[in-house]
Amino acid sequence: MPAFLSPEEAAFIALRNTLHSYYPLSDATWAAYRALCNWHEIRKGAELYSAGDIPRSFAYVHRGLFRVYVLDDKGAEYNKNFFPEGRFPGSMTALLKQQPSLYTIDALEDSAIIEIDHAGYRRLLNEREDLKLYHIHYLERHWLMDKEPREVALVQDEASVRYQRFLQDFPSLAQRLPQYHIASHLGVTPTQLSRIRKNLLTNQPM
Repeated sequence: MPAFLSPEEAAFIALRNTLHSYYPLSDATWAAYRALCNWHEIRKGAELYSAGDIPRSFAYVHRGLFRVYVLDDKGAEYNKNFFPEGRFPGSMTALLKQQPSLYTIDALEDSAIIEIDHAGYRRLLNEREDLKLYHIHYLERHWLMDKEPREVALVQDEASVRYQRFLQDFPSLAQRLPQYHIASHLGVTPTQLSRIRKNLLTNQPM
């Protein structure tokens, strides 16, 4: 490995390692996958994908943090999800249906990403067995094992329990996110979250 890597080269190495953590891709599949990709940096506050637009790509986060949010009919924001390093933000339903996205995805930090052409990815997915197996493993982990418990918790658990689960599942995000973003994600007001945090601190064993 060369002594010095450009930010772009480092990002592609990280992307391949992330893909490999779900299922290893052959050199030929990786070369075809990489040909679908473009690396670039995005500033904090910039929108990666906007509600109302028809997306053409999804992304890999090499450095930084993104959120997916929606607006209700009163203009209030609800943070649906967060995507730190190693994750793949995108409006997947809009990509699959080629319809305007219901969500906006924006950068919460200065970030570096790799954008992946979705149409090309779908074509490659039909051609490469190893990519299909990667795709299955990724969906099982993030759309079944991760997503289902959270959806149940939002309905069944009290806000304080949801907050403690968030701290347990995403300890690094809890340090990086402003409290109002966490509150929006949990479906409570910042004031309610502040009260929950105060109660938890008060009840901690000495």
